[in-house]
Amino acid sequence: MAEDVRVRFCPSPTGNPHVGMLRTALFNWAFARHCGGTFVFRIEDTDAERDSEQSYQALLTALRWAGLDWDEGPEVGGPYGPYRQSERMEIYRDVADRLLAGGQAYRCYCSTAELDQRREQAKAEHRAPGYDGHCRQLTEVQQADYQAEGRVPVLRMRMPDGELRWHDLVRGELSFDAAHVPDYVIVRGNGDPLYTLVNPVDDALMRITHVLRGEDLLSSTPRQLVMYDALAEIGVGDGTTPAFGHLPYVMGEGNRKLSKRDPESHLAMYRDHGYLPEGLVNYLALLGWSIGGDREFFSLAEMAEAFELDRVNPNPARFDLKKCRAINGDWIRALAPADLATRMVPFLQRDGALPEQPTDRQRALVIAATPLVQERIETLDQATGMLGFLLVSDADLAMDPQDREKLLVGSAEVLTAAIDALQTLTEWTTTAIEAALRASLIDGLGLKPRQAFGAVRVAITGRRVSPPLFESMELLGRESSLTRLQSARQLAE
Repeated sequence: MAEDVRVRFCPSPTGNPHVGMLRTALFNWAFARHCGGTFVFRIEDTDAERDSEQSYQALLTALRWAGLDWDEGPEVGGPYGPYRQSERMEIYRDVADRLLAGGQAYRCYCSTAELDQRREQAKAEHRAPGYDGHCRQLTEVQQADYQAEGRVPVLRMRMPDGELRWHDLVRGELSFDAAHVPDYVIVRGNGDPLYTLVNPVDDALMRITHVLRGEDLLSSTPRQLVMYDALAEIGVGDGTTPAFGHLPYVMGEGNRKLSKRDPESHLAMYRDHGYLPEGLVNYLALLGWSIGGDREFFSLAEMAEAFELDRVNPNPARFDLKKCRAINGDWIRALAPADLATRMVPFLQRDGALPEQPTDRQRALVIAATPLVQERIETLDQATGMLGFLLVSDADLAMDPQDREKLLVGSAEVLTAAIDALQTLTEWTTTAIEAALRASLIDGLGLKPRQAFGAVRVAITGRRVSPPLFESMELLGRESSLTRLQSARQLAE
């Protein structure tokens, strides 16, 4: 295979990108990179009513965010462009005319009402409900009569008799009886080409060798196989029929296919919650593929190096949000602290913990505090809850109401002892702070650590769950720490 491999990812720019779409792109990208082949990105935007420029830009952004670069396609170019189908309409019209002239396609004048009536009749007679070939053998006179009635024809592909067989790269040997695959429409009455035409035409002209796509498209494969053969007969492309591999369904809650309507399917949700692209892509790779053994943590480069189609499991894969979040947490812990700090800054800004233009001191504080939270967060949007107390003024510190009620009420003695112990420190370091508080609250008052430090933690950070207390106090500084303890003591009294 090597550089001869050419795969394509061809989404429609409708709605928002979703995780199923990204997984399909990921598997195609990994296969191309593993084989040293070409990853083609093209846009199926022939549906003017549903396609939008916003969705198109969102697709480009999604692939870039995930780290999936393309060799040919929008903004990159290539020898088989253009790569937006809306810019290839003349090509499709020419191919449709040649299919009609060659007899592989024919004009169908049946009205919607007639089709519905014959469909119901077939159902009543327990016959296959698809198109019955009514217009397959129309004479020129019959066609002229229909045209005189003002009927506008669609163009249908002529399906052959017999059985259609192919070897699926994921599912093995498959076959369809052509009797159950009726002649299908490839051009609407208004002249607009359909997916059934444009997709195989582009594959043929772009020399696509492998098609990896979702299992939901499996039923359309027989039609495409027939179209590839017809295109070869009229000299479109080099006569190559791509090898197909149909990827397993991604299942959501209740063992049903993950739908675009499910919140966890929206790629934007993961970006908004601060999932790392490395973490999400790592998890999506596990939905139907294994790198080997029990290994679940790997990079894009490692996936590409190891990607073999025989490791793709044809059985449905269940999307587990908890596992996805856990793998993202593993990636957060794998980052260099400075890198993690940089990635947290936009979320701290979004939540108002940092201004649009942070000062050098604020950035340095985030970097210094990052090791304190790196083991405690699973998504970047948790950064504000963990680090916000370091970045707000003492007067603006917001306390969790439940934590304040539970830990501050009746804690005046503890807070007073803490203040007295800390005021005498000659150096403000983690070691000195911890030693002073332990001597005062545990040795002096005889408290257990949770009793001793719970009220102090809420006073300093505003919440019961926080980064390590003594390190946080060192970063916060003597003046702010004492000010917050004194304010908390007033509340406790």
